[in-house]
Amino acid sequence: MRKLLLATLLIAAPAWAAQTRFGVDDIPRLADLTEPALSPDGNAVVYTVSTANRAEDKTQSDLWRVGYDGRGRIRLTDTPKHSEWRAQWSPDGKSIAFLSDQGGEDAKTQVWTMPAAGGKARQLTKFAEGIDDFVWSPDGKRLALIARDPERPAGTPKPKNPPPIVTERYQFREDGVGYLDHRRKHLYVFDIASGKAEVLTPGAHDEQLPAWSPDGRLIAYVTKRGVDPDRHLNFDIYVIEPRAGASERQLTTFTGSDLDPYWETRPAWSPDSTRIAYLRSGEDKWIYYAPWQLAVVDVATGAERIPAPIDRCFTKPRWAPDGRSIYALVEQSRVTHLSRIELDSGNVSELTQGSRFDYDLDVSRDGRVVVLGDGDLHPYSISAVEAGGLRELANHNEFLAGRTLAPVEAIRLRGADGVEIEGMLVKPLGYQTGQRYPTIVRLHGGPVYQFSHEFMPDWQVYAANGYAVLAVNPRGSSGRGFDFSKAIYADWGNLDVRDVLAAVDHVVAMGIADPQRLGVGGWSYGAILTNAVIASDTRFKAAISGAGASNMYGMYGHDQYIREYELELGTPWGNREQYDRASFPFLHSDRITTATMFQCAGDDANVPCLGAEQMYQALRSRNVPTRLVVYPGEGHGLTVPSYLRDRMARNLGWYDRFLKALP
Repeated sequence: MRKLLLATLLIAAPAWAAQTRFGVDDIPRLADLTEPALSPDGNAVVYTVSTANRAEDKTQSDLWRVGYDGRGRIRLTDTPKHSEWRAQWSPDGKSIAFLSDQGGEDAKTQVWTMPAAGGKARQLTKFAEGIDDFVWSPDGKRLALIARDPERPAGTPKPKNPPPIVTERYQFREDGVGYLDHRRKHLYVFDIASGKAEVLTPGAHDEQLPAWSPDGRLIAYVTKRGVDPDRHLNFDIYVIEPRAGASERQLTTFTGSDLDPYWETRPAWSPDSTRIAYLRSGEDKWIYYAPWQLAVVDVATGAERIPAPIDRCFTKPRWAPDGRSIYALVEQSRVTHLSRIELDSGNVSELTQGSRFDYDLDVSRDGRVVVLGDGDLHPYSISAVEAGGLRELANHNEFLAGRTLAPVEAIRLRGADGVEIEGMLVKPLGYQTGQRYPTIVRLHGGPVYQFSHEFMPDWQVYAANGYAVLAVNPRGSSGRGFDFSKAIYADWGNLDVRDVLAAVDHVVAMGIADPQRLGVGGWSYGAILTNAVIASDTRFKAAISGAGASNMYGMYGHDQYIREYELELGTPWGNREQYDRASFPFLHSDRITTATMFQCAGDDANVPCLGAEQMYQALRSRNVPTRLVVYPGEGHGLTVPSYLRDRMARNLGWYDRFLKALP
């Protein structure tokens, strides 16, 4: 959702802010920085910059490079109709390999390479279905690749019409992929000089997240095995020698997820190739509710340990060069900070502080560290992490220093049953004490996620247009530990609804929110919760429910979450009470009086349009003001700039219609 928020559009702002407001012409200038990678000698950083290409109506990514001293920032790629991303330095630091979709209208994503200082790029791979992921071998002569089985044999002409989709898989849909058939993603070794590729892991299973050991002897990767890998979440780390015919070896044995690919985190080899750091979840039953723990496994023995067992979520581990500590991102309430974990003592020390959200990091061989992150009033930037604090290396959104943005305040309150609830409050630009304002309540997705101190352009849009914004982290949110997250397990729309309403009462009592002009909205689980809120309370005059659902009977077997449904809710025929409870907003839609706009993405397999369509039809049947908006061809996260603009414009217009047109 981060990339989507960075592409939202400001439609209008008060006249008093005409020269400094965050305006429509600023949106295409917003840049989203990702994937920082330090050179082997630590003297430079290559990274990805994504912006809206208005001429092509697409989000486009290019590679940039900057010196560790902050000098010499240059653009390495400039392909207006294509994108480059996931840059990786060769072991000798002389070249950079990356993924790109350039090469023609129907080109698949392949690995390309270019000189480290910039220059002409050349294509390395030519896989029929493209490349999902890759890493260099330590000697720079080979690549470990993840590629999907081809749709048809080599040399077979493309049919005039797509062939029928045939599947026998337990999970048969995936967002961004579509219907799943017998084809799988496997690990290959690719020789750069000859162009020859050899598959290492054939079979009815998928491999992901390759990581080559520093000594070159083994490749680690993540996979699910068993009679039917689709039926469980038990990812494990395996290792294999980088040669065809080699026997793989299972390394982790915990009966839960060891390094779910959702967390975008590779197995992290220790500098001496004896250990791997990774992320471990709880048992399958708890799905995403249990915090992800930092774990270390001994490659020779398979012995696993949790060096710092704290009730918080870790991501993106990287080893310190001495092998005695690990850098990782650690989530706390409303913040995520870069931290260092001492392996002997388990001590966790924060290296970044304050109201910020860190999203990625990298560590060079000589111990230099960079972090990607920022705070409420600025999109992500890249900074060097030094003893004296952070030193900015790459920003790309400097123009925001000349714009007036609304401050974000942290709030705390007591829920209906006394549990402390936290959130964020944004007052409208020009706020005057004692005056009440129309207020929009924002609900996050997940459900196990949280609003943090990170740049949220849609909040700034609303604040510039005279709205207060209340962002609530109700029970079910992350950052507060396992018990707080699992409080809504198999009980959606109960405690979290009560927490949201308590937060609304709190902001009304503060004298900020106008109780007669309240709106609510969210995307994904934020839409599911929005539906539950307006079915439970009629005080809201306007709602926007994007990519949500409320008839869970209808979603079972239609979206990609078949495992999660059965783990958390059971089956519809065996657990009617659970499904009735989860479907409360649809089964009791006769209680809804709030004017609600439903939105969805046409190719979304995460939360398909069926969920929005059913709620829209229920309200339309009763003549409650409602609207359905479908964005064709898009997945769960919108990426087409014109659709992002349309969504923001429609959202603002909907709230204006029902919250500002009151007498």
